[in-house]
Order: sequence, then structure tokens, then C-alpha cells
Amino acid sequence: MTWVTAVARLRARREAGVLVTVATVRGHAPRDAGAKLVVGQTEAWGSIGGGNVEAVAIDRAREMIVAGKPEPELIDFALNDKVTNRHGVQCCGGTVSVLLEPLPVVRAVAIFGVGHVGMELARILARQDLDLHLIDTRSDLLTKERLDVLADAMAQVHVHHTPLLPEEVLEELPPGTHILVMTHDHAEDAALCDAALRTPHLGSIGLIGSAAKWARFRQRLATEGGHPEATIDRIKTPIGLADITGKEPATIAVSVAADLLRMFETEGY
Repeated sequence: MTWVTAVARLRARREAGVLVTVATVRGHAPRDAGAKLVVGQTEAWGSIGGGNVEAVAIDRAREMIVAGKPEPELIDFALNDKVTNRHGVQCCGGTVSVLLEPLPVVRAVAIFGVGHVGMELARILARQDLDLHLIDTRSDLLTKERLDVLADAMAQVHVHHTPLLPEEVLEELPPGTHILVMTHDHAEDAALCDAALRTPHLGSIGLIGSAAKWARFRQRLATEGGHPEATIDRIKTPIGLADITGKEPATIAVSVAADLLRMFETEGY
């Protein structure tokens, strides 16, 4: 398995990992600069030469995974019999620098409703390293032609057409997915809010709309849904930055995206 495939496998599993690369080599060493190893919590793929260098790199990589350490590290090794090593002697005679780069679990965002605002928001978020889920009941909004603007996305884009019950997609979403509810139908929005509050593995929940809309939803979630106030408070509405007041779809989308990205940074999502 190539290191690229291994990184993709970790991403698909939503598991953290570390990419280990031989950065520099002076003199004799088991592998040349550029050799790579991908380390997961329980598995590793590839090799940077075996022996003490590889074993120490794997140990440190797994420590970084457990600690959630975001910064890369550079470790230097002297390959001679005068150095005390944790995992045996390597006396090739050279020196090696190994770069450890964390591969965090990629964030996931789900946009329910890919209308004017939802599509503009998708275009912005597609430029981020995300798993981006687009969900709508209307097939004409999810055509290849309409979504072609996302063809060069950095994000991994997943499209879900759900003609009847979009809330069923909630159970399929990865743990920690951040939910943005902005469909064309207030009844659909209400059902999604209720279902999202009943789906424990999700991240934040955001709802687009006015104060009057939220007052109706809040009452319904409490009376018909039976949700306690503390649970209802998980839903953020309105979404977006309060000091951006424009109502054009692209302006709203910029505001919502900025608010979401700020949350990622300030709250460690």
C-alpha cells in the first residue's frame, strides 16, 4: 500500500495518524531522504528503514496521536554504536532527520438545503479541508451540472438526495459532524432540528432564520418534541456573524462560513 493510499484510508475511517518522512540523510542510512511511513493508532504502513529509527518514530507518532498534538516534529538520529538507543543499535554510520507530521481527523460539515444560500456556502466551504455533505430533497438542485462548480474542491464532497425524509441522513453522518439547517421548507427545518437533537454523535447544530421562526420552533421542540431547555440550547440561531447584515445569498454564506471557521479555531472543533 502506498503512503497516499494509507493516508486516504485513515481519512475514510476518520482516524488520526502521523505521516513520517525521512527529511535528511548524511552518510549511510537504511533509507534515502523522502522515504515515508504512515502511522495510525494500531497500524502502520510503509517503512523508513526499520530498526531503532523506525521504532522510535512510531512510538513518538502514537504519543502525538494520543495527545492530539497539531504541530510537526523533527527528530535527529545518529546511526553509530556509541549512541544509547531505545530499540537496539543501528551503526550504519550516518545521521538521519525524521519529520513527523500529524494527520488530524478531518472536520465534517453537513448542509441541509442546497438552495441559493446553501450553494453559496458550499462553494466557500469546499475550499477547506473538510468532509462536506450536501443534502436536499430536490434532485434538480443536486445535478452534476449545478455542482460542477465544486469539481476542484479541496473538500471531499458527498451528495445525498433524500426525496422524503432528509433527517434520516443524520444517522449516516460521521461523528462530530457540524449541522447547518437551511432548507426551503420550515416544516422540514423543524423536523431536522428535532431529529438532530436526538442524534447524540453530532457536533454543533445551526439553523438559519428569523427570531419569529425560532420562537415557534423552540416552543414546538419543548412541547411536541419533549426536549429540555438545555438540549434545545444546542441549536444556534441565527447563524453567521451578527455584524454582517447583508441579505444577499453570497453575503449570508460568507457570514455563516466565517462564523463556523471561527468556532473551529476558538473552541478546538
